Amino acid sequence: MATARRERFLRAQLAWMLGATLVLVLLDSLSYELVFVVSLIGFLVVVELTAPISVTPTWRRRLLWLIGGGLVVFGYIVVQRILEILPPGVF
Repeated sequence: MATARRERFLRAQLAWMLGATLVLVLLDSLSYELVFVVSLIGFLVVVELTAPISVTPTWRRRLLWLIGGGLVVFGYIVVQRILEILPPGVF
């Protein structure tokens, strides 16, 4: 049963990522940063929508490491974008 839930989670995440990439291609906005950010948002949504009510399996507890790493990379992308917007010489 745990395997079926894990497969459902993986299929939902894969569908989100493929759909998001397709939409970005259709909008002619494909970049690594946007694919990562949209995939991270989808990952967080899928994690919340598939969360069990009573017992948390071990594999779901390990997702916290992926979430933390994704948020660190997201923070790095945000800082880089802010530094691009600021005029030269501020930092």
